[in-house]
Amino acid sequence: MAKILVVDDDPGNLKLAATVLQHAGHEVLAAANGEEALAAAQAHTPDLVLMDVQMPGIDGIAALRRLRADPRTATLKVVALTALAMKGDRERLIAQGFDGYLEKPIRYKEFLASVAALLAGGNTKGKTGARS
Repeated sequence: MAKILVVDDDPGNLKLAATVLQHAGHEVLAAANGEEALAAAQAHTPDLVLMDVQMPGIDGIAALRRLRADPRTATLKVVALTALAMKGDRERLIAQGFDGYLEKPIRYKEFLASVAALLAGGNTKGKTGARS
């Protein structure tokens, strides 16, 4: 299975996503903020990064920019995992450079299906109204 880095400053959200992914057989790396995410991505080169957007310190957008600027992490697949669900948020985050967009709260089956599609080379950019 895949190595997935989950980044979220909310311990409950982080634990839930990690548990769901681990039960599906994935190796999960966890980071509680943008700084930890950058270090983990550089050290472990995950197959997928699920990045919370709103975090103190280095937020998800700033962390994404740093990942894209570093040749070691520039090509990582990074997906926004966020509670930002207002009209236009998906498009705004994709325009920032995220490879996909998943909404919180996660829904077990939809979340795993979206992760599987992303790992298979798909994306969640074109899905409208999909809640994962």
